[in-house]
Amino acid sequence: MAAPALPAPAPAPAPLPPKPVSASAVQYLRPPAPVYPVQSKRLGERGLVVLRVVVDVQGRPKQISVEQSSGYRRLDDEAVRAMREARFKPYMEDGQPREVSVPAPINFEME
Repeated sequence: MAAPALPAPAPAPAPLPPKPVSASAVQYLRPPAPVYPVQSKRLGERGLVVLRVVVDVQGRPKQISVEQSSGYRRLDDEAVRAMREARFKPYMEDGQPREVSVPAPINFEME
């Protein structure tokens, strides 16, 4: 006689989706350091890029998208590139790090 089958283990709980938080709810450990594209400077391109950044539990940008374009592809691309190098202090909730989604403005203004 065969042993009774064991019940299948319960599936792991689904991870929580990134919690939307305000820009002031997270802190940079290493802020993005965008380099103004030379051709953009020559052409007088400037503007504000607002990125949507999913910050993982280690404080790394996990996902980056352009939420509001500057109107110039070069500036938008440089903002995304610079944000990949940024590091954040992990967002804590109830003593545990939590993945969050945060807006991150990067302003390209000629001096």
